[in-house]
Formats: sequence, structure tokens, C-alpha cells
Amino acid sequence: MLAFLVGATAGVLARLDGATYPAAFARAGAAFAAVLGLAAAITGVLAQILT
Repeated sequence: MLAFLVGATAGVLARLDGATYPAAFARAGAAFAAVLGLAAAITGVLAQILT
């Protein structure tokens, strides 16, 4: 859910900054993927620590 919110916010902010729709979608997708990757890394580290 957090990744979706970050992606949507990044897209809206990019669009307000004057980016075209394809560029805004690309920025939103990049932010979404970055948050998912970070969440997966944190989950992996916590799983190793807690087991």
C-alpha cells in the first residue's frame, strides 16, 4: 500500500512540475519499484535478524 501511495504521489508531483503524462508515469513507476525493492530488502534483513 505504501509503494502505491509513493508512486501515485510521485506521479502527481511530476505532473504538477510540468512533465508529460508518459514521463509522469515513468517517474511514478520508478518510485513504486524503488519502494518495493526497499521494502523487500528490509523484510529480508528483519527475517534474518528475528530467526
